[in-house]
Amino acid sequence: MPGGTRVGALCADEFDPESDINIRQDGRGRSGGVSEVFGAVLTLLSAAFIFFTFPLTAWMCAKVVQEYERAVIFRLGRVVKGQAKGPGLFWVIPWLDVIQKVDLRTVSLNVRPQEVLTADGVPLKVDAVVFYRVVDPALWVTRVKDGSQVTYMLAQTTLRASLGAHTLADILAQRTSVTKRVEEVLHTATRLWGVLVERVELKDLTLPVTLQRCMASEAEAARNARAKMIVAKGELEVSRALKEAASGFSPVAFQLRYLQSLSSVDSSASVIVFSLPVELLTNFLSHQP
Repeated sequence: MPGGTRVGALCADEFDPESDINIRQDGRGRSGGVSEVFGAVLTLLSAAFIFFTFPLTAWMCAKVVQEYERAVIFRLGRVVKGQAKGPGLFWVIPWLDVIQKVDLRTVSLNVRPQEVLTADGVPLKVDAVVFYRVVDPALWVTRVKDGSQVTYMLAQTTLRASLGAHTLADILAQRTSVTKRVEEVLHTATRLWGVLVERVELKDLTLPVTLQRCMASEAEAARNARAKMIVAKGELEVSRALKEAASGFSPVAFQLRYLQSLSSVDSSASVIVFSLPVELLTNFLSHQP
């Protein structure tokens, strides 16, 4: 039994996961150290070969990038330390180095129309445009594959999620603040890739035709109601002004104002209707037999 226990302990030690991980890490460390030494030796030999054959190999080692570009250099599969090369002329080891050029200019990314369901259940079709540029070429090359496509997909999902959390009225009334929130979310997600999102704009908001008709009818009814209210308020003000004016007129002034109103009637009118005082008609009728 003691012997069996000892054998079991040895087996447990042999298959200990932590010790296995440590062994693998030590192996990787040794292999990494050997590869670094081997790479350094190759680099020194290549530099010596270029030095002794400089006139012949100069055209192979010289590279040029434009003002708006940067070159990320991979030497034996590893990124060369330091900032990306460029702009202008720089030197490489052609048989050891692989160059990837990165454009630093601002790129406009057109996000095709997306079907979005707002918080109040309104279907909405939205298309937007995203402006971004690369600020760290090394991260752009090493941390993301096909960065433009990934940024496009992220812009699509972010646009849907951000607009879906707002009602239609909020999107229409607070369009600038909504785009700012989308821009902040995109910037937070893409800065790990060496990207700076400069601006996000909503190009168009398309509503269903039936909803557009309903909104147009509602707006027309609201305008008609406001127009009627304005007319009613005007008539009320006019009646108040006439009442104040009539209370201040004497009978003679009232008669003169009446005659003045008659004189202002167009002379081409064939019929003029004017009122008679009821008292006059009463006196006239009372004198008849």
